[in-house]
Amino acid sequence: MSQAEVQGEAAAVAADPIDGFVIEIASTGLRLHVPENDSIVDVLEDAGIHVDTSCTSGLCGTCKLGYLAGEVDHRDCILSDEERENSLTVCVSRAKCGVLVLDL
Repeated sequence: MSQAEVQGEAAAVAADPIDGFVIEIASTGLRLHVPENDSIVDVLEDAGIHVDTSCTSGLCGTCKLGYLAGEVDHRDCILSDEERENSLTVCVSRAKCGVLVLDL
């Protein structure tokens, strides 16, 4: 999917932020909906994609993953500004846009 397609879809999904957002697995193209009250790690686990976790509060960095596209609402207390440019903690982070592409 091109960056323009991701941005176009992100705008469409972002029109209703209460519905949550979409994560895309870069290696497979699999798209999963993350509802407002679920975490990214919960949705990944439900889809059979294991992510190591420890605190599930954004304090340890165990669940840190890379992302390739999208805008992240970082809610952790561990990542540096530099790390936040291409990583997120999937236990607490959310999307500010409609689609986040995860480097998985």
